[in-house]
Amino acid sequence: MTSRQTDSTCCYSRRKSSVVKVGSLLMGGDNPIRVQSMTTTNTLDTAACADQAERIIRAGGELVRLTTQGRREAENMKNIKAELQARGYATPIVADVHFNANVADVAALHCDAVRINPGNYVDPARTFKKIEYTDEEYAHEIVKIEERLVPFINICREHHTAVRIGVNHGSLSDRIRNRYGDTPEGIVESCMEFLRIFRKHDFHDVVISIKSSNTVVMVQSVRLLVRCMDADDMHYPLHLGVTEAGEGEDGRIKSAVGIGALLTEGIGDTIRVSLSEEPECEIPVAKMLVESVEECAMLRRQAHDTITDDTITLAIADAHWQSLCLKAAMAVGALLIDKCAHNLVIQSPHFTSDALCRLADDILQAARIKFTKTEYISCPGCGRTLYNLQDTIHRIKAATSHLKGLKIGIMGCIVNGPGEMADADYGYVGAGPHRISLYRGQQCVEKDIPEEEAVEHLLRLIDGDRSGK
Repeated sequence: MTSRQTDSTCCYSRRKSSVVKVGSLLMGGDNPIRVQSMTTTNTLDTAACADQAERIIRAGGELVRLTTQGRREAENMKNIKAELQARGYATPIVADVHFNANVADVAALHCDAVRINPGNYVDPARTFKKIEYTDEEYAHEIVKIEERLVPFINICREHHTAVRIGVNHGSLSDRIRNRYGDTPEGIVESCMEFLRIFRKHDFHDVVISIKSSNTVVMVQSVRLLVRCMDADDMHYPLHLGVTEAGEGEDGRIKSAVGIGALLTEGIGDTIRVSLSEEPECEIPVAKMLVESVEECAMLRRQAHDTITDDTITLAIADAHWQSLCLKAAMAVGALLIDKCAHNLVIQSPHFTSDALCRLADDILQAARIKFTKTEYISCPGCGRTLYNLQDTIHRIKAATSHLKGLKIGIMGCIVNGPGEMADADYGYVGAGPHRISLYRGQQCVEKDIPEEEAVEHLLRLIDGDRSGK
């Protein structure tokens, strides 16, 4: 299969991208698919960040990303890098920047790569309001972006710093949303605007990611991006991930459906499995996905050949439950996202029919085909997280897991909160240290609730709506 094909029946062949050097690590081309994670510690706490980064690295992580929400955090990246080097680690560290382009300039001095988000790099914070732009006004906004990007590009060039252009479905700017809508076309154009500027200024140490908590949007957007890049003779490495995938088995299956759909088509040079757990827990899952690509590409072809009466029948012999879950989700992810069938039967000699039926339902839900239980859109956490994320997720799940089909977003901060919850019925979002805002859809309905009271407020909101009060 070539990188341009997405036919469900094709065999595996990896898309050829250009090679980008991130610190001492080569990414893209014929290099292995790299696995990475992100710390959840305070970036001003050098020892805590180095400790957590070390756990990620020892688990097999090849890049470590840290949030840099301000200049002080960006400047402290040099201390974190020095501490890791003192411990004997040369693993590249990546700064994650939102909202403040000046922070990206500082981070580029000290890090191996800097992630910037086109949705909030220059464009003002989104308000979800309807704003009409004339063609002239729209073109002027692009000029403003270029004027601000050029100094950053020059710093990166001078310091051999790579750039990740990371577009999140949940943080598209109002400008893009009003011109293209909340669509894969808008997501891709948000990325292409920046890519055209980087190429114009002859800077090519660029990696790209397009993420969404919706696996269908994520897969469709990455496929469209590949087609657009090919049309413009661009071949940058791609980072894959399903953002806000959740935790436990559900988070793993959802990630495997979205990431696996693309990996089995030969798309992807680096991946992150975003789980609402300790970051080192992400690495074994990511490694398993990478190691299973060729097997799952063949399983995908075999599964396609079984389709009858709108049903996929997947025979899989793996005797390890987590491995079977991930491989099954990878094998049929694209078939379900492409609506080749709407039902799934999994056959295995090692597990009961009830367990396999539940797995099939979980995969169908991850592919947005059929909802049989509550859907949780929860972020993995980072240094921006403003409350105890893991404890809160468990409390919300315990109180709402019986609400079949309800979608609840649980977000550590405002960066992707309201946007990534576009598909959710309710949202629980960090608004300040240990303070929470609650959303109904994308509308904030209650602000600045103390963390210890917020879960109860959320449950009252849901109960009140369901009872019609």
